[in-house]
Amino acid sequence: MDQPKIERLLRLMKMMTTNTTYSVDELAERLDMSRRTIYRYIDTFREAGFVIKKSGNHIRLDKESPHFKDISQLVHFTEEEAVILKRAIENIDDNNMLKQNLKRKLYSVYDNKILADTIVKGEAAATVHSIIEAIENRKTVILHDYSSAHGSVVRDRRVEPFAFTTNYVQTWCYDTESHTCKLFKTSRIGSVEILNDDWLYEDKHDKGFIDVFRMTSNHARAHIRLRLGLLARNLLIEEYPLAEQHLSQEDADHWILDTEIADYAGVARFVVGLMDDITIINSPEFEHYIAEYVRRFWPQISSAK
Repeated sequence: MDQPKIERLLRLMKMMTTNTTYSVDELAERLDMSRRTIYRYIDTFREAGFVIKKSGNHIRLDKESPHFKDISQLVHFTEEEAVILKRAIENIDDNNMLKQNLKRKLYSVYDNKILADTIVKGEAAATVHSIIEAIENRKTVILHDYSSAHGSVVRDRRVEPFAFTTNYVQTWCYDTESHTCKLFKTSRIGSVEILNDDWLYEDKHDKGFIDVFRMTSNHARAHIRLRLGLLARNLLIEEYPLAEQHLSQEDADHWILDTEIADYAGVARFVVGLMDDITIINSPEFEHYIAEYVRRFWPQISSAK
């Protein structure tokens, strides 16, 4: 089977396994295929042993079919994971045709905003995949039994989810009650109910800023410049791969990290562990923060100095 046909089959399978049901006409329109092609691919699924279910004009793949796995759970890359994979692929000989195929497939995953930012396991998986589906279909959801960090209040929240932070730790939502964008921690969500209601406030969806150290902020940002030695540079891109795009080489032994951050806490944890190999450039506020950070959390370093 040729590659384009496989890709079309996988796209159709994904559409036919979401909680939202579609008619053949709707599938054909959304996937830019003819009705005849849709029916032919459905026959292919049936011949492969999948169970096809119909309800009125709607048709879907039964997830209880033998050997079935939800396609949306088979490929999950964070942006950082994609960077690491890209780096590994680039080390393969340029004349290797496998490298070209891997690059093309990786980029197709990397650019797909519907895919999850990381592998999700355990109890959070169902929550995260439901939110992914709601985002994909621009649907309002109810976060049942959400446990607030403030006051330990447990109650349902009606929201419009539209993005995630790194590793699916939190989801950005427009709260229809307070009419503000908020972060909801996925581990605090009891369950997710996807409603038939479309988003009403998409123009107000405002995803906060996430820096290379994985810290988030709704609006506030600070600018930092750090001079890194070889050790600090290597550890930085190993632990925080997205930082590499903000690095420039100063000389044979030093690199400059020039980037915006959401909060000093993330970068401080990195800097304090490598103080002999990092110099803070033109940032008295950050230097003061580091001094206070060391005094509070690393008193042995402070006393040694």
